Amino acid sequence: MSKSTTVNVVASPRASWRDYYQITKPRVVALLVLTALVGMCLSTPGAIPWQLLVNSMLGIWLLSSAAAAINHIVDEKIDAVMKRTYKRPMPNGKITPFNAIFFACILAFSGFTLLYVAVNPLTAWLTLSGLVGYSVIYTMYLKRATPQNITIGGLAGAIPPLLGWTAMTNEIHGHALLLVLIVFTWTPPHFWALAIHRRDDYAKVNIPMLPVTHGIEFTKTQVLLYTILLFVVCLIPYLVGMSNWLYLVSAVVLNSIFFAYAWKLKFYPEESTAMDTFKFSIVHLMLLFIMLLLDHYLLPV
Repeated sequence: MSKSTTVNVVASPRASWRDYYQITKPRVVALLVLTALVGMCLSTPGAIPWQLLVNSMLGIWLLSSAAAAINHIVDEKIDAVMKRTYKRPMPNGKITPFNAIFFACILAFSGFTLLYVAVNPLTAWLTLSGLVGYSVIYTMYLKRATPQNITIGGLAGAIPPLLGWTAMTNEIHGHALLLVLIVFTWTPPHFWALAIHRRDDYAKVNIPMLPVTHGIEFTKTQVLLYTILLFVVCLIPYLVGMSNWLYLVSAVVLNSIFFAYAWKLKFYPEESTAMDTFKFSIVHLMLLFIMLLLDHYLLPV
């Protein structure tokens, strides 16, 4: 009698729309789009045409999502090793590199075309430059080349307020660049707090984040110093007459809390302090820009 042989076939996990949505980093992109919206609103004293608003927001969202997807593609191998990222759709095999590249290209092409045709070419090219800066210059080179990667590469993630401004006015204004400066200064303490918490993960994959190359204590000092610098930068909109007292009070309160977190991280840290600082930094930027918006409409300069 012949023995029957049973062959076990393990099917590859199939991607759902949620997996594709996840590789666009929706929460990160939502914060970027919020800063772009504030840039739009602050660029004009009156109401914004809703068609221009929708087209601008959608185009910026599509190109930002494409940049996030490219980040997932480039970092697939290190994501598979890191504790924070190994369950992402690409490392676990739900989305193939080919499908991810195709998806990112569709997002980028759609976003650029929409901005170029329905908004203006300046905004389209600036948004595309942000994609190149984040997904190519930062992710492919700076992230693996220098511990100052997030400081230099942070400029790409800081430009959405400028994009919102140019979408409405078709010109680059000093006030828009000031909004960019706020996000640019905010980025290092925001990200380095997370890097402190995930220091061993970055060391495992040989990514030269500041806590890996210069140590955790040095990084904590940098976080503290950057929160002081951020405090000063956030006062400038009021000092130059861009905003009123409502924003000023909000900026002082929010930056004082951020500084308190950084102080605790440096001198009285607990196990969760780095992650708590990181989480508050997100709330900080979100509320800061919301208060800029409220100040603009409730107390026009």
